[in-house]
Amino acid sequence: MNPSSPVSLPALSRRDFVKLSATGTALAAGLTAPRALGANSGSDRIRVGVIGSGGRGRGAAQNCLESSPGIEIVALGDLFQAQVDGAEAAIQKFAADKKLPPQRMQKFSGFDNYERVLAAGIDMVILAAPPGFRPAHFEAAVNAGKHIFCEKPVAVDPVGVRRFLASVKKSKEKNLAVVCGLQRHHQSSYLAMIKRIQDGELGELTGGQCYWNGTEPFFRGRTDKDDKTGQLRWPWLAKVSDFEWQCWNWYHWDWTSGDHIVEQHIHNIDVMNWAFGGPPVKFYGMGGRQTRGNKPGNIWDNFAVEFEYANGARVASQCRHAPKSTQRVNERIVGTKGWSFTDQPGEAFIKTHKGELKWKFEGAVPNPYVVEHTDLVASIRKNAPLNEGEMVAYSTLTAIGGRMSAYTGRELSWKWLLEGSKLDIFPKTIAAGGGHFPPVPVPGQVELV
Repeated sequence: MNPSSPVSLPALSRRDFVKLSATGTALAAGLTAPRALGANSGSDRIRVGVIGSGGRGRGAAQNCLESSPGIEIVALGDLFQAQVDGAEAAIQKFAADKKLPPQRMQKFSGFDNYERVLAAGIDMVILAAPPGFRPAHFEAAVNAGKHIFCEKPVAVDPVGVRRFLASVKKSKEKNLAVVCGLQRHHQSSYLAMIKRIQDGELGELTGGQCYWNGTEPFFRGRTDKDDKTGQLRWPWLAKVSDFEWQCWNWYHWDWTSGDHIVEQHIHNIDVMNWAFGGPPVKFYGMGGRQTRGNKPGNIWDNFAVEFEYANGARVASQCRHAPKSTQRVNERIVGTKGWSFTDQPGEAFIKTHKGELKWKFEGAVPNPYVVEHTDLVASIRKNAPLNEGEMVAYSTLTAIGGRMSAYTGRELSWKWLLEGSKLDIFPKTIAAGGGHFPPVPVPGQVELV
């Protein structure tokens, strides 16, 4: 199939996509008494496991504890024992600071940690391992019948997205709740803005811009030393294989992170999909690797992608990592009647093309990282589970499409990306041993598959 052939949207209407993007905030506000969850719970308790106990896994566990009464973190898993131990300490301190009961946690490390967490008597699982592992972990969680909080992105290639979508279908058949880490869908300022756009306040949408331009991300070298003591920061890294070290330094490889357009910029790209009522129909991108120097890894540090939506509107997307640079992380949507602006801290407004302020969000902005768990837990207890799986899958694939166009220098279509691409960059063997070191992608040399 020609990747530049005529395009069409997937088998869902704009109305369907808007439904996929709807939050459960209103649901959470109007609940009756909590519903018992079954044998594992014994009451209205929700027993939660965490797969991926790094910074995001710890943060999500703390957000979940803060979101609702009756939450217990009972199992932690990670490839590395040090991460599990650190997560346990962080969660116990958080519980003490919030005057919550101490958490009794089983701990599992190694490549099979996710299987052991899922077998630890949990009702719900937080999936926060590196994104390349997400399709397999999500599939296992659905097969085990667990409600799921799933961090974004959900895959690093089209094959992984299709595997994830197959599991989403099964999760709906099993009546499982699935909430993803696209927290803007649970943020009051974004919800207010998108409703106004969907109600026609901007008129027909004609274009927009979205950005994730920031400074350099973390890098974890094998021989990094503590600035104060001069001692190795992670002495245990000397004993792990190259493959395991890549998992520890996961941000810097496309097969673990998807590259930063997928891992981070997905948030802003998702907002554009949300506003336009579906994914784009065409992708045209570029970028490169200029500032990372000789650091190991194969991801780029800048992308510029044009997304064309079904009505012909084009959105310009930028993401960049550069030291000492001006940061910009926000979205601007343009219509025939004016334009809107949103950003994560909570600023949102609409102006006319003459610059007159038509509307500004002035309400409270509860922490969306907590609210998304409030909404998830509330939907479980009411037995009306939210399921955001398709939404996060389509936004993940949109970001992947931008990366693939940039890596190859080719214009792509959504239809080919969703149905025809055979790209599968995740290793087939997951075990300690030799590393998986793909080269830095060079347009003109990377094949489009």
